[in-house]
Amino acid sequence: MSGDDTTGDSRARAARSLTKSDVIDELARHQDHLPHRDVEQAVKLLLEKMSQELAYGDRIEVRGFGSFSLHFRPARMGRNPKSGDAVALRGKHVPHFKPGKELRERVNRSGGYPSQAESMEE
Repeated sequence: MSGDDTTGDSRARAARSLTKSDVIDELARHQDHLPHRDVEQAVKLLLEKMSQELAYGDRIEVRGFGSFSLHFRPARMGRNPKSGDAVALRGKHVPHFKPGKELRERVNRSGGYPSQAESMEE
């Protein structure tokens, strides 16, 4: 969400992680009528509500962006990487994100990540 990159060309900058703090700072910069503390609280409340809904087993849909849901991973036999011993793993629910059509198209238009060769040249 860099304010400098309005072209959508991901090759212009190296891939990086966007943190919650980055999102809060960027939103606060663009919403100068709101105190930073209010923006921070709104982002935290949104993420907490989303987490809570997933914990209840509900699906979250953000039109144009994507949907969040839970997928069940059945119990299985795994391996201890150190000893190689078989380990019984319980079934569990894991969060799943399915990107929406608009997000997929935008990512594909931007060219995605720069190739390793491009990254090494910079």
